[in-house]
Amino acid sequence: MAIKQKNIFTCQQCGMQSPKWLGKCPDCGQWNSLVEETVTVAKGGRPVELATGNEPVRLAEVAGAEEDRHRCGIGEFDRVLGGGVVPGSFTLIGGDPGIGKSTLLLQAADRWAGIGPVLYATAEESARQVKLRAERLGVSADDLYLLAENTLEAILERVRQLKPGYLVVDSIQTVFTAALESAPGSVSQVRECAGRLMHLAKNEGLPTFIVGHVTKDGSIAGPRMLEHMVDTVLYFEGDAGHPYRILRAVKNRFGSTNEIGVFEMKDIGMTEVPNPSELFLAERPRDAAGSVVVPAMEGARPILVELQALVSGAAFGTPRRTTMGIDANRVSLLVAVLEKKVGYAMLAQDIFLNVAGGVRLNEPAVDLGVIAALASSHLNRPVPQRTVLFGEVGLAGEVRAVSRPELRVKEAARLGFDQCLLPANNLKSLDRPAGMEMIGVRTAEEALQVLFG
Repeated sequence: MAIKQKNIFTCQQCGMQSPKWLGKCPDCGQWNSLVEETVTVAKGGRPVELATGNEPVRLAEVAGAEEDRHRCGIGEFDRVLGGGVVPGSFTLIGGDPGIGKSTLLLQAADRWAGIGPVLYATAEESARQVKLRAERLGVSADDLYLLAENTLEAILERVRQLKPGYLVVDSIQTVFTAALESAPGSVSQVRECAGRLMHLAKNEGLPTFIVGHVTKDGSIAGPRMLEHMVDTVLYFEGDAGHPYRILRAVKNRFGSTNEIGVFEMKDIGMTEVPNPSELFLAERPRDAAGSVVVPAMEGARPILVELQALVSGAAFGTPRRTTMGIDANRVSLLVAVLEKKVGYAMLAQDIFLNVAGGVRLNEPAVDLGVIAALASSHLNRPVPQRTVLFGEVGLAGEVRAVSRPELRVKEAARLGFDQCLLPANNLKSLDRPAGMEMIGVRTAEEALQVLFG
């Protein structure tokens, strides 16, 4: 089979290939993202047949036993992974520079090394730099091996020699293979290196973790195909100037994508926050208009968070709608409900809404809390300090039932709240916790009448 080389232009954002250079990628619309790369292709031959020796089997004959998960002992990390690490899993961790990706993986590698050898391949830092961080974190496991190498073939050779129980590659954008002539970090290099690491993880049953750089908009750098190749995609969220970090599963073939892990960055590394509700409410102001507490569900765990709203007169002709941590379109819809169904003149007002603590809320159960926060700021009347609200609000102003109301109410009662406004249909099947007054409402107007009279 004849082999030849040719030059193509590849978009570094989405992976689109073109025989000539283009100023703007026609697929993703990114400007100046096409880079020339040299690829090797087969000329005039049949496709290579992959002989794996696998035979088709009936679905009923496939073993369906539960996967044996390995816990590293960091509870929040194990929670996001779905209960632990599955043998042969391939996990990608992304986040802004300095947010704690390498720190968390080094701490986890220290725990895994108590079970068997762990190979930590650092392609960005020297072994001495990693050692300095390990001393600060108190990492000193005997079976934790460091490899300062950015050549894929050398990493795979050390894996075959050492036969570790876990493999960590930091990061995938700096690893390159000699089989390709393109530069490290290019689409071709990232795709090829990730593909070979994936085959290693699946064939050897080796749990593999790779760190990925992120772009300006916060997504994983490189081709979108990288997220489809891995089993689990984890994102670190949080401000670098803020000590708290949220680890969120965007994709997980072995567990729920609704789970989050909350960490606090300290001098000794990433420490778990076992009770996020107390953390997010620790600095809540007392008797402040526009402040409302809502119990939101993150996977199987209820978390109490504070919504803060500010409604003021528009200084210009077009009122502003600024939101942080919640969908702006959803907020605009609820503002229209307040205007049309309740009678509040808010469409000409500047509206700002923030979820305190850096949490992102996606479920409709916080609608009633958003309505109450906006009305509280508009009327300049605070919601009672020990009151929580939850419920979905429809376009007709009705309050609809939500899932898992009992967990939300129990978490609120545990933290000392004594009044809860919830959908009337949820109230029918709930057991009333001791000391908790529960009020069922059917419309947003009825809920505001209870709160403000």
